[in-house]
Amino acid sequence: MVLPPSVTGYILLILFGKRGFIGIFLQEHFGFSVIFTWIACCIASVVVSIPLMYQSCKSAFISVDEVYLNSARTLGASELKVFFKVLIPLSIPGILSGVVLAFARALGEFGATLMIAGNIPNKTQTIPTAIYYAIDSKNSYVANTLTTVVIVFSFIVIFLLNRWLKKQRIK
Repeated sequence: MVLPPSVTGYILLILFGKRGFIGIFLQEHFGFSVIFTWIACCIASVVVSIPLMYQSCKSAFISVDEVYLNSARTLGASELKVFFKVLIPLSIPGILSGVVLAFARALGEFGATLMIAGNIPNKTQTIPTAIYYAIDSKNSYVANTLTTVVIVFSFIVIFLLNRWLKKQRIK
């Protein structure tokens, strides 16, 4: 969670590059390279956002009262059944919060994406890289438009999540 995204991107570049063991495997067995593709954007976004998802799920699981888990065990439920029928349903609000936070983090990913996918318009360009290059080329209209879209989208997502969580507490 504290590792800079550019360092994460560099590590991904080493792993998925032409000389990286994952890159060599994909090239030899499938004739495919991940570097500078939309798949690289997805990999970078997922890897950078995993810590947020992990922390949210961990907190959600820890917050479930042991009484419910032990009651299910006493009634003869296996550990797998306890996990899927008791722990997961009781943790849904925290898991969903983690999904939304991870998605929001992935949406704003810049450093790792730039390292492994670059900024190829209509291929690997993401909103953060498009904003960066619009500012760099002094195109404030594009930068302002994209920034507005991201801000509005972010507020809508958080608003809907908070509304859903509030309804869950009322039930």
